Amino acid sequence: MMEVLYARCAGLDVHKRTVVACVRLAASTTVQQEVRTFGTATRDLLALADWLTSHGCTHVAMESTGVYWKPIWHVLDGQFALILANALQVRSVPGRKTDVNDAMWIADLLAHGLIRGSFVPPAPIHELRDLTRTRKQMVREVAQHTLRIQKVLEDANLKLTSVLSDVLGMSGRAMIEAIIRGEADPERLADLSQGRLKASRPAVVDALHGRVTAHHRFLLRLHLTHIDTLETTVREVEARVGDALIPFQAAVDRLMTIPAVRHTVARVIVAEIGLDMTRFPTAGHLVSWAGLCPRLDESAGKRRSTRTRPGAPWLKTALVQAAWVAARTRNTYLRAQFLRLKSRRGPKKAILAVAGSMLTAAYYILKNETTYAELGADYFERRNKTQVARRLVKRLESLGLTVEIKPAA
Repeated sequence: MMEVLYARCAGLDVHKRTVVACVRLAASTTVQQEVRTFGTATRDLLALADWLTSHGCTHVAMESTGVYWKPIWHVLDGQFALILANALQVRSVPGRKTDVNDAMWIADLLAHGLIRGSFVPPAPIHELRDLTRTRKQMVREVAQHTLRIQKVLEDANLKLTSVLSDVLGMSGRAMIEAIIRGEADPERLADLSQGRLKASRPAVVDALHGRVTAHHRFLLRLHLTHIDTLETTVREVEARVGDALIPFQAAVDRLMTIPAVRHTVARVIVAEIGLDMTRFPTAGHLVSWAGLCPRLDESAGKRRSTRTRPGAPWLKTALVQAAWVAARTRNTYLRAQFLRLKSRRGPKKAILAVAGSMLTAAYYILKNETTYAELGADYFERRNKTQVARRLVKRLESLGLTVEIKPAA
């Protein structure tokens, strides 16, 4: 029989409109379970808290069901030791799935310490996370509407994408606004260009010969207005992020010492993992949580899959984008690591390894309150000179040369 760690605990099966709660009370030889269903309005959640308190519960576990667990967490936080469970890890026995059984199963797992809690950041970090995610969503929407503008231009046979590097740059925006106003003369539209373009003026004039209708002008005005609104909103969100970052600015500055980590990526790192690294026992736990390492799927002595898990998608995508920049930054350890792995494992796996190394560096920077220490582009050669010499000799022998190695005087 397994040891009971928590004698008085509860399991919650969370839904949009209801919460099924099971209180588990373990005595010396007996176990009592009581189940009750509550609503999800604030008054009902306060009643749930009072009911759990009346039974003397010390620990409460719940599934991470969409966003429906968050209001319950906010109401119960501070009164009980809360544990957020991954729904995949607390599945009940097939064929016995009901809301009551799910709540009882979660309570049983919690009592025996079989639930591994998910990472839930404190309130200031959670608010910063909401802001950085909202900003990224809006930036994505700007990119989507930019693509729609390009689609309308192609439909009108205006080849601006072929002669302008940025359709919504100063020159492109001036031309599009003139087209919306009704200007159709390619020469006059070409006169609106500012600075140096990637194509000659005759090519620009040819690209501006098209068939623009009132329908095209309406769509262009619609998307351009939406982009302007989104860009204004992004600036407002960034100002709010700047205010929320004031308590964490020192950590952001230290993270920016990592190659290719600029202000936006540093903010995302702080917003997604916080500053308290004691939540992750080692850097490897953090890298695994983020989904930047191969999964462990082994059976009968065979590894069946090494595909990475989704992990933390907001953090993962930001680090992968920064890793591509780091892979092109000369005279750095990260570029040397990328080139070393690319030849054997391919660019995709190599870039994930670089992103994992960047997150490992971020872990120790936040944990030890230090800055990034550059190992140098020749780190791998300095670490194992014999292996490098053997590889170079093998390469020369493959070219038909005989090599004799002698130590230098």
